[in-house]
Amino acid sequence: MADSMKKDVAAEVREFLGTRRARLTPQQAGLPVYGGKRRVAGLRREEVALLAGMSVDYYIRLERGNLSGASDSVLEALAHALQLDEAERTHLYDLARAATPSGRRHTATSSRVRPTIMRLLDSMADVPAYVRNARFDVLAANTLGRALYASVYDSPLFAQRGPVNSARFMFLDPASREFWADWDKGADDAVAFLRTETGRSPHDRALTDLIGELTTRSDDFARRWARHDVKFHRSGVKHLHHPLVGDLALPYEAMELPSDPGLRLNFYTPEPDSPEREALNLLASWASTATGVPTAND
Repeated sequence: MADSMKKDVAAEVREFLGTRRARLTPQQAGLPVYGGKRRVAGLRREEVALLAGMSVDYYIRLERGNLSGASDSVLEALAHALQLDEAERTHLYDLARAATPSGRRHTATSSRVRPTIMRLLDSMADVPAYVRNARFDVLAANTLGRALYASVYDSPLFAQRGPVNSARFMFLDPASREFWADWDKGADDAVAFLRTETGRSPHDRALTDLIGELTTRSDDFARRWARHDVKFHRSGVKHLHHPLVGDLALPYEAMELPSDPGLRLNFYTPEPDSPEREALNLLASWASTATGVPTAND
């Protein structure tokens, strides 16, 4: 592992463990609190070591960024002590793998959408669907998906530069605040997902470049990036505002494509007979007659 990569991973470990420790109070950890003013936010290092069943010196070594060679039992003890959720626990294991010279690297993210997936997108005619990679590049979409995301596709950010990237749109185009009705939550989720991906794919240069660009060009991104939050992006409800059909609350699913490392199929599934279903029907009717609306095969 190159020295620069070692330093980057060590810094990530240090900040991640430090921020997780700082957010957890003694009361939340079930520890007694004695009189006097505490000098640190959250738990002290010695308190984490006590909860994890390890020496203070060893925990300090870990928090300084040296996860190389840490056993599963040590990682599990840390996850338990810091009350990590599933995404955070997975991130901790990813960082440990990245810190170990012989650790397995994740397979490089695919940038090509196979014809079978293209046909699947086009067959999903009544729901908006698209395929994106871990960097939020939208690589393919069906007609309704492109119509729903018209504000993103029409952004001047992508007039001279492709592919369409929803993270760049969110943080670098002011129009995103109108498109995403709950912009703050969407921004939090996007940054947390990208942070998760840095643990999974620390050698992804394009991912590193995207994060560097957004950090330097967007204070909103930089502030969220400093939190070191991580999150899985699997399902939920997105609140969007479309210029043609208005406000939408759309349930979504995000499914990884096992044969295409790093690619995810996202689609929206409104309830039958709901206002959202009617709005999508209207949008589909408009998209089928509008000129210049691309399909997944374009």
